[in-house]
Amino acid sequence: MQSFEYYSPTEIIFGKGAEEKTAEKVKKHGGSRVFIVYGGGSVVKSGLLARLQNQLEAAGIPYDSIGGVQPNPLMSLARKGIQQALEFKADFILAVGGGSVIDTSKAIAHGIADPEVDIWEYWSGKRPITKTTPVGVVLTISAAGSETSNSAVLTDDEIGKKCGTNTDLNRPRFAIMNPELTYTLPPYQIACGTADIIMHTLERYMTHTEGNNFTDRVAEELIKNVMKFGKKALANRKDYEAMSELMWCGSVSHTGFTGLGRVMDFAAHKLGHELGGKFNITHGASLTIMWPAWARHVYMDKPERFAQFAERVCGVNSGTVEERARAGIRTMEEFFKNDLGLPTCFSESEIGVQDESVLEYLADMCTGGGKNKVANFRPLDRENCLAIYRAANH
Repeated sequence: MQSFEYYSPTEIIFGKGAEEKTAEKVKKHGGSRVFIVYGGGSVVKSGLLARLQNQLEAAGIPYDSIGGVQPNPLMSLARKGIQQALEFKADFILAVGGGSVIDTSKAIAHGIADPEVDIWEYWSGKRPITKTTPVGVVLTISAAGSETSNSAVLTDDEIGKKCGTNTDLNRPRFAIMNPELTYTLPPYQIACGTADIIMHTLERYMTHTEGNNFTDRVAEELIKNVMKFGKKALANRKDYEAMSELMWCGSVSHTGFTGLGRVMDFAAHKLGHELGGKFNITHGASLTIMWPAWARHVYMDKPERFAQFAERVCGVNSGTVEERARAGIRTMEEFFKNDLGLPTCFSESEIGVQDESVLEYLADMCTGGGKNKVANFRPLDRENCLAIYRAANH
């Protein structure tokens, strides 16, 4: 086990009716003027937004709001939110939604803390984030884990580039988590969320770090649990047990806890972000497209690791190390495709088979025109990325 530092300060309020404590938690964490961020019409149609606004009014807390956050959230909307929040003189950001809403809220929080800096400088890596504004979350989608993570992802809609930034200043002060708030999610969103949760741990699991048995076991059991309850949630969206398990696993999966003490990878995320930036494909689907192609490209770098995953998570108990490794990859690919109904290649998605020039563009965007390498299990240069895109392009 390698040395590590772990910091996870988010207060969790979990269970039925948890959202009734929102105003109380805003006050506890210093909020006196709240800027609410939300997505489409679901929180409006369900009455959740109105209930939260009424709760803030009853507590004597002024609020303003901005809606319209979309999947693969846009830098332009975050910039608009910053200006509106500054005019309102907000001192607390309340995200009501899933990962896209939360990541937009984090961007607004950073932007109003230091309004002289354009937030793209943070996401492009030109400037570190040094100050922020408190963020609270009322979670409505189990997927990204942004409610407890140190990461935030945005797309610059001017250039079609999707980037993430990591800092402990991204971690929300509290997360309100009532699984009943996820009952109205469409099946495709549940499936994509399930895949995202799995991948946040699977990307941490594929490593060359030896030992670290406890972290391995935590990761393996979380993935198995999400596979089990993801299928149950798709069969019955009002299965409280299934929705509870997905919601809590989603948060734990991206706190960093399932990867402590090892070098992590996140190759599929890097490759998938370029699909999101260019084609606006749902994040979870981009991951299920890219992971099988990546895994087949690199598994021989450490087949024992893939074989261990196949045995402990996928139940593959026979064959050579290489045969078990390949069987594990195949099992996960079949789970994504058959059990979740998600694409595992370009042609199974709205992307469709692409020309070679598009694949070269994706590889260039992923590696900064060939100047950078991405990920860690095998650091991927432009030619590696291009080969993986080609493998998924069928």
